[in-house]
Amino acid sequence: MLDNIEKWIDETLEKYSSQRVSCKLFAESFKGFYPEEFLNSSYFVVVDEIPKPNFPELYDMGLTDFIEMDVDGITYKSTYFIKKGFESNHRLHFHELVHVLQWQLLGGKAFIERYIQEINIHGYRNAPLEEMAYGLDSYFAAGNKPVNVPAFVQMKI
Repeated sequence: MLDNIEKWIDETLEKYSSQRVSCKLFAESFKGFYPEEFLNSSYFVVVDEIPKPNFPELYDMGLTDFIEMDVDGITYKSTYFIKKGFESNHRLHFHELVHVLQWQLLGGKAFIERYIQEINIHGYRNAPLEEMAYGLDSYFAAGNKPVNVPAFVQMKI
């Protein structure tokens, strides 16, 4: 199953590769939070509808709510997708970049496996990977002084 999900992700990333925008656009806004080299190698795509895998096995695994949930963004590896109209929402970009770091640190299959397990045990909003991203985006949105997000994520993962 993990292989099928990762294959779908790779195909989706390839499909949208020409529409990717580099997160280097956020170098000034996220200064001190994210290193410039990380932002240069992270991307986003603006879409009308967020792409999600839709395999029957995912429903069997208890992920119905997650698959059918209306979200404003989702991350796959070094690229995240955001709904049209949210392009200037820096908090959403910040949140999804936390997930880019999580993908990098855990690797593809390990991230997918852990994410699914956490959602099944804790529910979407209380899943530890999500709590980490929501906590950091809240910290950023509150106007707090910068923290090294990659180091923080590495320590907490």
